[in-house]
Amino acid sequence: QVQLVESGGGLVQPGGSLRLSCAASGRIFSTNAMGWYRQAPGKERELVATITSGGVTNYADSVKGRFTISGDNAKNTVYLQMNSLKPEDTAVYYCNADIRISALITRTMSYWGQGTQVTVSS
Repeated sequence: QVQLVESGGGLVQPGGSLRLSCAASGRIFSTNAMGWYRQAPGKERELVATITSGGVTNYADSVKGRFTISGDNAKNTVYLQMNSLKPEDTAVYYCNADIRISALITRTMSYWGQGTQVTVSS
């Protein structure tokens, strides 16, 4: 099985910064992509940022210029550096990984972490 463990959430004032980390472990042959999604109360889960194993990144318009996603392929870890945080960034942030679990299985499967709370408030 595959497990994703997130860390780094918390309470921060508007304009502040936080760094989220997510490490994937378990039965991993290769990781195609990893990313972060978030879900605020009463809203649907939305994409924040993704990064492929080749380093190609994608960001939601709402976080461009403020958030930076990076990854360490050797450690199956992804990071999200969040700067200039706004109250509207308050949400539970979920890590996602698109993983191939075996050389004998060509398809990938999507895995989710348990989520970490980010609260931006004065």
